[in-house]
Amino acid sequence: MTTNDESKKARTPEESTAEVRAADVALDTAGGTLEPSIVPVSSQSGDPGHQQGSVLRRIVMGNGFVSVLAVLVALFLGGLLIASTDTQVAKTAGYLFARPTDFLNALWSAMTESYVALFQGSVFSPREGFKPLLETMTVATPLICAGLGVALAFRAGLFNIGAQGQIIISATLAAYVGFTWHLPFGLHLLVVIIMGVLGGAVWGGIVGILKARTGAHEVIVTIMLNYVALFLLDFLLNTAAFRRPGDSSPISPRLDESATYPVLIPGSRLHLGFLVAIALTFGVWWLLNRSTIGFEFRAVGANPVAARTAGVNVPRATILVMALAGALAAFGGVAQVAGTEKVLTGGVAAQIGFDAITVALLGRSTPWGTFFAGLLFGAFRAGAVQMQIQTGTPIDIVLVVQSLIVLFIAAPPLIRSIFRLEPKKKNKTPKAAPKAALVNASGGAK
Repeated sequence: MTTNDESKKARTPEESTAEVRAADVALDTAGGTLEPSIVPVSSQSGDPGHQQGSVLRRIVMGNGFVSVLAVLVALFLGGLLIASTDTQVAKTAGYLFARPTDFLNALWSAMTESYVALFQGSVFSPREGFKPLLETMTVATPLICAGLGVALAFRAGLFNIGAQGQIIISATLAAYVGFTWHLPFGLHLLVVIIMGVLGGAVWGGIVGILKARTGAHEVIVTIMLNYVALFLLDFLLNTAAFRRPGDSSPISPRLDESATYPVLIPGSRLHLGFLVAIALTFGVWWLLNRSTIGFEFRAVGANPVAARTAGVNVPRATILVMALAGALAAFGGVAQVAGTEKVLTGGVAAQIGFDAITVALLGRSTPWGTFFAGLLFGAFRAGAVQMQIQTGTPIDIVLVVQSLIVLFIAAPPLIRSIFRLEPKKKNKTPKAAPKAALVNASGGAK
């Protein structure tokens, strides 16, 4: 026993670390009889050895920082595309090799003027102050709500491509209650929200039931339901129940004042729906990180077979998560008809449901990441008009920038290689650890 204690004291820190790693592999592989798992044992138990490195390096190597870099790269490439449409840039390109500085100055000027106009149209304008920021928040509200619905499904391993249809159904029900029922102020808005959210939850729950009971792929079902919702709305807008009296256009009557979100700041379009979006973001964060059902969602998303083995009712979780995802997207539809538009038209959903997929991807399917991604895309959409007015830049350039963001977000290794953020190479761990190392790491054998 004394000899063993002396040998422990004589070990260097490197030797102790190597023995712990060897023991880790031995435990993970059951002494070499099994293949090593994706996540080592020490990582699962929170071994500090796997959290080495400075705080700055962990931040730089984190997904959040890589997402920021992806946005910057997309903005740079988008700026080059903007500059290519500028007449001064095209003129100076004709004598590029004679006076390259003229070309570079024109290139820089075209990029900065466009992005300054985009900033002034979405955040701050010397003439209007922070009123553009309020418009950004208004435009971002349905994007955030729908993005949360997509992100929640992503975390559970499901692809909710049906946010567009969920928005349409919720907006249809909410608008109908808003202009046909005449209820007191407060109660009317509450009923509008409930009916809209109920419609979105049912529309998403249909997908969950088909997925859980029949194995139907949720991507195909949600895409088909998008078309069902779209053509159903077109049909309803041409009926007497939904069409505005005395008008042959496919547009509904205006919602009662008691059925709309109150404006938060006079002189702007920012309404109560933005505060609802903040509350939903916090609620989804709490659901995923602090509740039992949220843990079940994440477990199903990580490995449904293991979750079923652990006692999780996977079909029930699938149905519930799709219903909740549809309910979250439905808040975006309610925000459109009760907050921004106040009428129901065939374009009430625009491209919000599809942009929500991009927002969720940019936010790494996290609640607060989705929230800030929604604000960013809201700024793009709000500032694009001003950019076109001031500089003549086509508004479609913003869509190109958004597409580039998605491209780079989907390829983190590309961003890391561009900025030389490759992780440090680790020593290869042997497939099976010697039994002696396992014995020494556990205290030695007699």
